[in-house]
Amino acid sequence: MSAVNSDFSWDNLSWDSLGDERVMVIVLGVAAIVLTGERTTWHVLRNVVTIAHEGGHAVIALLMGRELAGIKLHSDTSGVTLSRGKPRGLGMIFTALAGYPAPAVMGVGLAALIGLDLITVLLWVVVGLLAVLLTQIRNAFGVLTVVVTGGAAVAVMVWGNERTALGFACAVTWLLLIGGLRAVIELQSSRRAQGSGRRGGPPVTSDADQLAWLSHVPGVFWVTVFFLLSLASIVAGGWLMLSWNP
Repeated sequence: MSAVNSDFSWDNLSWDSLGDERVMVIVLGVAAIVLTGERTTWHVLRNVVTIAHEGGHAVIALLMGRELAGIKLHSDTSGVTLSRGKPRGLGMIFTALAGYPAPAVMGVGLAALIGLDLITVLLWVVVGLLAVLLTQIRNAFGVLTVVVTGGAAVAVMVWGNERTALGFACAVTWLLLIGGLRAVIELQSSRRAQGSGRRGGPPVTSDADQLAWLSHVPGVFWVTVFFLLSLASIVAGGWLMLSWNP
């Protein structure tokens, strides 16, 4: 299966020159924008973004030498990753920093696999990561969410054809990229509504406020970093899916 053609050129871009697979990528990108912008569908789809978010916290916590104590995913699409270690310092800063960039980084990685025509590898990567994450889930809704997400990927591998697999891979990738940006926008909206955290102790309202407390850098700076990284990832991910030459 060829996800992209090597003769693609942005200078000669036209609808007729796109080909069926690139049209699919574009249509699914537009669909992701629409579905993440609608409240009801976003509430469901955001669970996938939350899985990536909490997974990012967990991976970096382990890399920073912290002890992972478990992950919980909630029906309101929020989540929490618990780890043990020093309450302050670089390890905690990087752990807190990892959540919001995680969907964007993972989206770019999946987009690269799509561009390289490694759709089967992509699906196995998704299933493998979810299986590892499942061992750390500590509540029933979290288990259900991870199992359903992984089950969808397995179903595509078992019963789907090549085009179905490509469509599923692109849909998940766009969801992580665009949904990650939507989550950052919601983060800042929530901060404005609730204030910028509490004084005198570690804030509980958001990752940005926790980072502000840990690093003495304003929370809005961290939100800006999340936003710019998410925006750049959308551009990079789209480019990889449309114009990578395997």
